[in-house]
Amino acid sequence: MTSTKNGYFISFEGIDGAGKSTHVDAFRKLMQERYPEKEVVMTREPGGTSLGEQLRNLLLEAPMNLETEALLMFAARREHIAQVIEPALASGKIVISDRFTDASFAYQGGGRGLSLDKLNDLERWVQGRSDGSLLQPNLTILFDLPGEIAEARRSKVRAPDKFEKMDLDFFERVRQEYLRRARNDSERFHLVDATQTPESIWNGLKLIQIAL
Repeated sequence: MTSTKNGYFISFEGIDGAGKSTHVDAFRKLMQERYPEKEVVMTREPGGTSLGEQLRNLLLEAPMNLETEALLMFAARREHIAQVIEPALASGKIVISDRFTDASFAYQGGGRGLSLDKLNDLERWVQGRSDGSLLQPNLTILFDLPGEIAEARRSKVRAPDKFEKMDLDFFERVRQEYLRRARNDSERFHLVDATQTPESIWNGLKLIQIAL
């Protein structure tokens, strides 16, 4: 993992319906209260920049080739890193992103079946630093939920995008790739049992300490 100087980078991850969006803004407020001397930057992927938001609309709605989808995801990410994440970290800010690269491995890799080798190549290209390190979050909070429970939750919300319309098998593959990533990088990941009540989840999130 690359150094983020005096900044700190946090990502929220999980399959659609796992509940991460319920807590991410409250966690931002918690970080701002806990570290009042630090600016907290809230952002998201795909998106985070003007170009990224335009690409987000295409990625979430337009049918496209799988490799095109992955390339556009990483194109939006490169812009996001260059315009938002790296400048904020270099200025000592706390960055919280609703999704980052783990989502590409989970959705395009685990869910859609794109070669993980290709995703690894894109990750090294887009997130590689001049010192040979790789930009990754300091902390990734992963909301883990069985696919059938997430599916029931998704059915109660707004009109679904093209990913939210995928079947249960797709989301179980996404979930398993997230868990594989968490096992392989256990120091970075904080796993949340998203079957708990929102109150219990929030009480657990409040216990998370970060080392600035």
